[in-house]
Amino acid sequence: MSELKYTEVGYVKSIRGCIVVVIGLKRSINGQVVHFGFGTIGMVIGFTEEETHVLIIKETSKVTTGGEVRTSLEPFNVPVGKKFIGRIVTSLCEPFDGLGPIEADEHVSIFPPAPSILQRQPLCRTLETGAKVLDSMIPVGLGQRELILGNKGTGKTTIITDTILNQKHTGLVCIYCAIGKSRSQLARVVQLFLDYGAFDYTIIVAAPSSSPPGQQYLAPYVACSLGEYFMKKGGHVFVGFDDFTKHAWCYREISLLLGRAPGRDSYPGDIFYLHSKMIERACHYDEERGGGSMTFLPIVEILEGDLTAYIPSNLVSMTDGQIMLDSALFGQGQKPALDLGLSVSRVGTKVQWPIVKNLSGPLRLEYLQFRELQRMSKLRAGNQSEEMKERLRSGEILTRILKQDKNAPVIMEGIVMLFFAFHRKFLHKLRIEEVDDFQNGILEYTRLKNPDFLKTLRERRKMDPEIENALTQLCEGFVDEIIKKRPDYKPEVSSDEPLISNIGRDVLDEATNRKK
Repeated sequence: MSELKYTEVGYVKSIRGCIVVVIGLKRSINGQVVHFGFGTIGMVIGFTEEETHVLIIKETSKVTTGGEVRTSLEPFNVPVGKKFIGRIVTSLCEPFDGLGPIEADEHVSIFPPAPSILQRQPLCRTLETGAKVLDSMIPVGLGQRELILGNKGTGKTTIITDTILNQKHTGLVCIYCAIGKSRSQLARVVQLFLDYGAFDYTIIVAAPSSSPPGQQYLAPYVACSLGEYFMKKGGHVFVGFDDFTKHAWCYREISLLLGRAPGRDSYPGDIFYLHSKMIERACHYDEERGGGSMTFLPIVEILEGDLTAYIPSNLVSMTDGQIMLDSALFGQGQKPALDLGLSVSRVGTKVQWPIVKNLSGPLRLEYLQFRELQRMSKLRAGNQSEEMKERLRSGEILTRILKQDKNAPVIMEGIVMLFFAFHRKFLHKLRIEEVDDFQNGILEYTRLKNPDFLKTLRERRKMDPEIENALTQLCEGFVDEIIKKRPDYKPEVSSDEPLISNIGRDVLDEATNRKK
């Protein structure tokens, strides 16, 4: 028995770029699918009493004035499912990688309501980003919305890609949403994921700059819908949006074509709602609904470090904190170039491992004090007290261990060992250039000397006498190994010897001969 469908027929009145004005549709609803024929589809984005405004999503044939338009009471849904992992898709969830069709498990709306307060639970688990400075001082929890701000070329995308690379053995499903990026930039990210095997657990939603404005507008909503499929089944999802600035530009273009009144910076009045209805979809479900979570790291590109611009200030007010990247620090080689004075996580340390919380608690203040002391020391370089020299050296060591190359995430156990060695001043025995040797080799040394320790540390996640004793032995032992490799190293004579120096030994021999 065939299904009875309600269908309306209208006609194209006019075309304004990506907006088509249609007449004759009497029962339009926002988000409704519109078919222009020959595979061209659109979505209702607004209407008046006489006209319906349709945003073109996919144009396979030219839309012409007077053309026929058909629609039913069908909302704009997209296919989702497990088979999307490892694939690159468009904003319509169609293959973008040339690997053939994707089998969908179900079709879902791209504009569902956000989970209510009663469906959520407080954030209690950490998202391990692999960035030492983030995991120690700006912790991110599963279900959190943390904004990334920075000028062009300050390493914003690297934070997202490093976070995805660090999820290789955590079981998280990662979604990278590229909005308005050039194809060359997108190709670099794809190649990076291929090189490191990240496609085993990653989906890319691609709306490059060459795609229609309608697809760039829908891309982040589609990424959220793909993530919600896994979250509702009890999984944990990470979504990185790159970036919301271009998404806002795209919506501004669409709004101006719709004839809506421009406001500040020519953005429409509902630009706040545009992002907030999407940001609110990130959450950590309670145990009754499976305990799944979806975490967002959206990027916003700012101009000349202006944090008070319209779009950045809107997003700062609706997220759970921000990661501010500084161009000056980036130019000095401090990467990731986090401005710890302006960066904050409003979730606080609730999601951190207790041992990381204890070790890294005073480090943020110490780092900021070192930056200020460093500026002062340049003014009076020739008149430094011993205390000041000691604090400067300690700050240099801390700066060294916070530096990190891109595409090289560090597991949480490594972060614990680094900050323990700094806290107990084992690193202060080393020269500055030897600190890197400690960072690069401590995990391998631990696996060699005490293979079960890393597993024990991950299970307990807090300081106890056994963990403290093992950390002390490992850090002290590896520091001694590094010191012994110095070209100018001279081993100390054991205290068991009756006399230390050769002169003393000669005196002893002479006294023995006299007795004879």
